[in-house]
Amino acid sequence: MNPSKAKITYLFHSGYAVETANHFIIFDYYQPFSGNNRSIADGVITSEFLKNKKNVMVFSSHAHADHFDPTILKWGKDNPNIHYILSSDIQTTSDSQHLRIVSAYEELTVDNIIIETFGSTDQGISFLIQADGISIFHAGDLNWWHWSGEAKKERDYAEKIFKEEMKRIEGKKVDIAFFPVDRRLEEAYSMGAEYFAEKVKPELLLPMHFGNDYGASKEFTKRAKLLGITTTQISHKGQEIIFS
Repeated sequence: MNPSKAKITYLFHSGYAVETANHFIIFDYYQPFSGNNRSIADGVITSEFLKNKKNVMVFSSHAHADHFDPTILKWGKDNPNIHYILSSDIQTTSDSQHLRIVSAYEELTVDNIIIETFGSTDQGISFLIQADGISIFHAGDLNWWHWSGEAKKERDYAEKIFKEEMKRIEGKKVDIAFFPVDRRLEEAYSMGAEYFAEKVKPELLLPMHFGNDYGASKEFTKRAKLLGITTTQISHKGQEIIFS
């Protein structure tokens, strides 16, 4: 693969895989409905698929079931060289020598990938990594969680903590960003993503955290066009996007 290119595969919900020139990176894998469809084209990662892959790194931003699937730890049985970067709130008994537990505001380099962690406005952390010259941000549950049913005091607090965290990220170079677009927030479904795009200006912002609600991505694509945000409409598991 061209050093400046990346192949992105939408897995499900907040799960994405990114293949760069020398690395295969998986974020927040969660696949509760795989059934008999067991290939990456269906958004499913298997041990067999990863068995012979080199330089695999798996990230989980926090312990919520829709962001951390314990299945990921089984992958290392067939490929003992897989590296795991897990948030410190995730409880695991894995004895993998390639597992690292991290908290917010850490910097480390693993297998030639530079990793910087940030906080969340819910649980766990968010990630900014650099692999083969491409910078990738995965928000985890970092978002502007503006719930219309909450009291104004709570909504104001949600805004405050989100914008405070954003100040830590502003000025960072981000090529690819994965960010929540969640229609449970009703009219505010993309408010966090729009603010992130305005302040950070990623080359490509891809929506996540919408489960089977692909309409959320469709609506965000329309808004993104009006706002000058580069995105791609996500319509199915296993969808591939080429970044160059």
